[in-house]
Amino acid sequence: MSQSTLTAWKFETADGAEAAAKTIQQLAKQKLVTVHDAATVRWEVGAKKPKTHQLSSLTGAGALGGAFWGMLFGLLFFVPLLGAAIGAATGALSGALADVGIDDGFINRVRDKITPGTSALFILSSDAVVDKIRDAFAGQETPELVFTNLSTEQEAALREVFGEERQTAEEAS
Repeated sequence: MSQSTLTAWKFETADGAEAAAKTIQQLAKQKLVTVHDAATVRWEVGAKKPKTHQLSSLTGAGALGGAFWGMLFGLLFFVPLLGAAIGAATGALSGALADVGIDDGFINRVRDKITPGTSALFILSSDAVVDKIRDAFAGQETPELVFTNLSTEQEAALREVFGEERQTAEEAS
């Protein structure tokens, strides 16, 4: 099994990530990248917080599900607004993410870069050649790449934690 990569592509406009998601969908159709899960963040100028969206159209059900994206985006964008009790729980969640390759350095880099007026596309993929993805964005706004590689074991740990939660939610509905 090939190694999965979690990539975060930052765009200087609030619309950039949505256009890039369409490009990634084309790359997936051409078998240049295997998308396991994806989500966008759109932060309008003047908004207190960004809008997030899981891209189920790219991935079907998604490998990780909404629980993963909700926790990641909560850590990235909402932590300073939370109370101390929730902050302690967030610390435990941060530790769990670090165990699967998403460390404080990644969180802080992304948090510093995604600001009002920008957007980002987050992709959990395999078989991706970063240069091919970057080349596919030619003619669009040029994104800035922030990424962390996940080992097979780290990806399995993420799927175990977040896949079970999604399964339980699906069974309940």
